[in-house]
Amino acid sequence: MGKFMSLLELRPLSNLRKRALLPTMFLLQGISTRRISASQECWEKMEGSFNLTTIPRRLVFYLEGPPPGVDLLIDSVAISYKKTEKSVSSTIGGTEGIISNYDFSKGLHPWNPICCHAYVASQWSGFLDGIRGNSGENYAVVSKRTEHWQGLEQDITNRVSTGTVYVVSAFVRVDGNVQDQVEVKGTLRLQNTDGSTHYNPVGSVLASKEKWNKLEGSFSLTNMPKHVVFYLEGPPAGVDLIIDSVNISCSGHKQSKEVKVTSGVETVIKNPHFEDGLKNWSGRGCNICRHELAAYGNVRPLNGSYFASATGRVHNWHGIQQEITGRVQRKVLYEINSTVRIFGSANDTEVRVTLWVQEYGRERYVGLAKNQASDKQWKHLKGRFLLHAPFTKAVIFIEGPPAGIDILVDGLVLSPARKLQAAPCPKIENVLYGVNLLHNSAFTCGLAGWSPMGSCRLSIQTEAPHMLPSILKDLASQKHISGRHILASNRTEVWMGPSQVITDKLRLHVTYRVSAWVRTGSGGHGRHNVNVCLAVDNQWVNGGQVEADGDQWYEIKGAFKLEKQPSKVTAYVQGPPPGVDLRVMDLQIYPVDRKARFEYLKEKTDKVRKRDVVLKFQGSNAVNLLGSSVRIQQTENSFPFGSCIAKHNIANEDFAEFFLKNFNWAVFENELKWYHTEAEQGRLNYKDSDELLEFCEKHKIQVRGHCLFWEVEDAVQPWVRSLQGHHLMAAVQNRLQSLLSRYKGRFRHHDVNNEMLHGSFYEDRLGRDIRAYMFREAHKLDPSAVLFVNDYNVEDGCDTKSTPEKFIEQVVDLQERGAPVGGIGVQGHISHPVGEIICDSLDKLAILGLPIWITELDVTSENEHLRADDLEVFLREAFAHSAVGGIILWGFWEMFMFREHAHLVDADGTINEAGKRYLSLKQEWLTRVNGNVNHQGEFNFRGYHGSYTMEVDTPSGKVTRSFVVDEHSPVQVITLNI
Repeated sequence: MGKFMSLLELRPLSNLRKRALLPTMFLLQGISTRRISASQECWEKMEGSFNLTTIPRRLVFYLEGPPPGVDLLIDSVAISYKKTEKSVSSTIGGTEGIISNYDFSKGLHPWNPICCHAYVASQWSGFLDGIRGNSGENYAVVSKRTEHWQGLEQDITNRVSTGTVYVVSAFVRVDGNVQDQVEVKGTLRLQNTDGSTHYNPVGSVLASKEKWNKLEGSFSLTNMPKHVVFYLEGPPAGVDLIIDSVNISCSGHKQSKEVKVTSGVETVIKNPHFEDGLKNWSGRGCNICRHELAAYGNVRPLNGSYFASATGRVHNWHGIQQEITGRVQRKVLYEINSTVRIFGSANDTEVRVTLWVQEYGRERYVGLAKNQASDKQWKHLKGRFLLHAPFTKAVIFIEGPPAGIDILVDGLVLSPARKLQAAPCPKIENVLYGVNLLHNSAFTCGLAGWSPMGSCRLSIQTEAPHMLPSILKDLASQKHISGRHILASNRTEVWMGPSQVITDKLRLHVTYRVSAWVRTGSGGHGRHNVNVCLAVDNQWVNGGQVEADGDQWYEIKGAFKLEKQPSKVTAYVQGPPPGVDLRVMDLQIYPVDRKARFEYLKEKTDKVRKRDVVLKFQGSNAVNLLGSSVRIQQTENSFPFGSCIAKHNIANEDFAEFFLKNFNWAVFENELKWYHTEAEQGRLNYKDSDELLEFCEKHKIQVRGHCLFWEVEDAVQPWVRSLQGHHLMAAVQNRLQSLLSRYKGRFRHHDVNNEMLHGSFYEDRLGRDIRAYMFREAHKLDPSAVLFVNDYNVEDGCDTKSTPEKFIEQVVDLQERGAPVGGIGVQGHISHPVGEIICDSLDKLAILGLPIWITELDVTSENEHLRADDLEVFLREAFAHSAVGGIILWGFWEMFMFREHAHLVDADGTINEAGKRYLSLKQEWLTRVNGNVNHQGEFNFRGYHGSYTMEVDTPSGKVTRSFVVDEHSPVQVITLNI
């Protein structure tokens, strides 16, 4: 507020000759500010000052002090206002400096309602019934809210700076049709100079109708945007938001250069290294102790002087814990670092950091980090987490080892994650696309350039002509195939075979295509895996594999990409068991220009996803339309693009908004799986799937069911794994009946038995027909659902268990057993995709005549520009293929992905390059056409299937109509009444 200076002259009048103590009092919340000594002989000058941190209802200044009977003479009194040299924000906690009119004593100025209505209620104008102000005589009421993001905002651009931590507090409550607590959030809207907008969560609180709740948080800016706007939002539509006061104060400059404060405080964990004993820590079902220097024999802290132990553990979830409620916020990415070891076992065992949160009235456990710990040395645990849903309680704890093993903890640090600068788009230059990196690949110069991997023996052989006809059918192959090949014999290890060092020939960030023809030789019977591999320093990279025997040649197709500079790369072929000879012909590794295929794919897409449309106009305005302007805009492509969602992340409003805007199909990540709906036998839990399904139906989102069963044993819950024979069969029947009768007609698809190419749990226990039985019974219970097989690694040639040929065999076998298989699910967890390889796999699967859906697509690359390129390759290939009926992404938000570095949206809501590429393709696959009405009174165009709006100029003005282009015939005639 500023500093007030007082100046006055006074003396006492009486028979007293001694000096009297005259305390001068400012009655301001009972605080005395100044005392002087005065006498009868002369006037005394008194000086003082005071600060106001809030504006009270009444302020009284008075002078007092001489003893009773002594008169007080006052010559003059002056109180003046002086602005302090300190920043105003620090004078009163930032209320006037950062937030203007923090208590609404000046009405709403300079606050602005966001697409809603707001007014100030006061003691004089009248409060809402039953709601009085918390700290002052005014509060703001934000009403007529139709969206959760509507609230009250204030531009604070000129009052904040970079590198400073600002602390936010506000008193809020809600009113209206609300039964329980709802979330109120403080948010920053950062408008950048490039036109982009970023939203930074600052703090949140669960507010109610009954009382005022304090919202707290903090923020810091690393770069100064064009505009910084603070606003309060959050309650559901129709609920009024009531705000008593808003304070933003400067808490100082950031001390740590390593941690970026995006929200909250830098140190989430209190007493992280046990310097204050065990303060803030407790045992989760066990005892905890602090140890100085040496303890447990030779165990010493890795850092500092102390470590803690969790002892007397009788369950694996027992350990040391700390409640962090109020110190972590949702929609903020956090990093976890801890150092641990164990005592009481000579064998390594897993130690985990876990977060327990109470949300939606239910418990949820979030795994944060894990590692194998030993009793010999300290091991590090590192991880990250992001909470989407509102929560009322959060506890972090360390657990994992079996009962009786002590957990030793050197420290636990939890902080907001650093926002790393995105890597630039790599420059790829001087690449000779299509040129084989391998020297002497046709063996015209004998073994020059080749060497054995291991102690096997290499020789050059020539194949008999009768073994080559199937290879030479391809014109491209005829240019390379001569029959000469390399034979690896005397193999004593699986990894032995022909090799060649190609280190200096490789370029980073380039996708390389791998191609080879292989077959086995003498020494073995049946088929064996054969791999083209790359030894990249100490890592093994799969370049493609196939099952081969000695009866014919088999083609290997694969691809790879290097993103970090290696010191040595060796390409080699390996795979058959020791003693089995290996033959390799026409091995090629060459950089592939994947974008060169895009023009071809655009033409292919035009044939598959578009159709000719004739608009015929009729009605009173249709007369004399010749030459009239027509503008066509497609509003939605009807092709299914979807994503998996989960109960906890759909509660993030930003997540939900992106999903609803950019996808028209959904699949539940876990909520429909058996281990989720019946974790304990007989205790059914369909609450989460019910709520997700209601959300999708409300927003007209079609839904795939994933999955009724899961054939991989590790994915089967323990109580089901314990069953055998008729007990297991009864459980299977109950599962089918329970789920399908509950959701009959509501899921468009069902993945009946997930990943049958990679697992055999039910088949091993209940016989081969159990898989077909699941399909038959599912169809009886829900005839409207399309029933899918679903598996991974089908599309890229990297897995001999799930080749297109084996997928086809599986489907045919199911059909022969009466299973109504209605679709093929190709998951699409892929890296460095190559269009021709994907297309070849899809072409093979299309022979079955069933719709193919890409059901779990993600592509991974640490560099988001490369991730965008990989995603585009796969999306263009799948969208252009006539057999593909839909594409479902396995997530899009960071920290909600099956694989790391596969996200389209960063944890803070920023759309990265991969996300921008996806949105760009979605826009490319919308039709926009302008033209004129022809002599026949028609307008013709070719457009993608989906929904359209049309605007035409008529003699009486512009007329707008909507129509739909379907996919059922080459030409569609649409008559529009105008």
